[in-house]
Amino acid sequence: MGAPVDDPWAEAAGAARRRLVAALTAEGRLPDPAWRAAFAEVPRHLFVPYYFVGVSGGYERLGCDDPDPLRREDWLLGAYEDEPVGIRLRDGELVSTASQPSLMAEMLHALDARDGDTALEIGTGSGYNAALLCHRLGDGRVTTVDLDTDITDAARARLARAGRHPVVVTGDGARGCPERAPFDLVVATCAMPEVPPAWLAQCRPGARIVAPLSTGVLRLEVADTSRAEGRFLHTSAYFVPLRGALPPPPGVRTAGLPRQALDSDLFRFLLTLTAGSLDPYEAYALWRREGRPQRERYGVTVAGDRQWAWLDDPEGPYAWPLGSPPARG
Repeated sequence: MGAPVDDPWAEAAGAARRRLVAALTAEGRLPDPAWRAAFAEVPRHLFVPYYFVGVSGGYERLGCDDPDPLRREDWLLGAYEDEPVGIRLRDGELVSTASQPSLMAEMLHALDARDGDTALEIGTGSGYNAALLCHRLGDGRVTTVDLDTDITDAARARLARAGRHPVVVTGDGARGCPERAPFDLVVATCAMPEVPPAWLAQCRPGARIVAPLSTGVLRLEVADTSRAEGRFLHTSAYFVPLRGALPPPPGVRTAGLPRQALDSDLFRFLLTLTAGSLDPYEAYALWRREGRPQRERYGVTVAGDRQWAWLDDPEGPYAWPLGSPPARG
């Protein structure tokens, strides 16, 4: 690793970073010393020199280049809050974000990374997550992909400023990166409606995939290039959708459903997971009958050109197709 460039914010950022790591550690988010060291040493503020925070009617920009010193201080402190921040707007909509650090920590721990593993990241974003992977695995073992040249160019520059040099690729994340395969780890920082088959095809047997699906985070273990299975983590997750070759997720109908159901994050997870394959009223009846199940009771199986979500048992009575055409009736 090359040394980071001179950083006028280094001292203040170091103090803010120590507070963040202490808070995440106290919450049990950083049990692995290797990831704890990564969060303690990788300077998040270098990857978000400006960002957008939601305000009434849209977004407000905070940046290191603000002429107001108090707003510059707000920018720096905000870079080390346990909150997601928007890093790119298009037509008033966020198209790229820097994820919440505690959620990033949970997803990275779920990879069960081992020395010598190679990793594919889908959704380069700011480059911060790639830098954490580089710290754990080594720069040459990390490949990160994003669809837009402006995103990858900016991330590559920020990574270099932080002294990190993974392979940064501009391309469709749903297609993976076959020229760098095979991989032991795949982690996505964008939501997907199904598991892209290309990811499995580029994985070694035993590889781990951690990716947002519905409003949760799915962890798959890969058996071979056409089969994988796993369950959701307990946490909720709301990511910008994966853009590229995959079709958009089906719409979710909510008309007539009870407010108590729509106010439940767990029910919205089931509703989104089964959209297009389970009537919303049937989903509500199932959710109540099964005791409002937590995310960990749900999973996904990929088997060749079929993939389906399920509750409790992949071969049980509650299973719903993912993808198009349907994976299972």
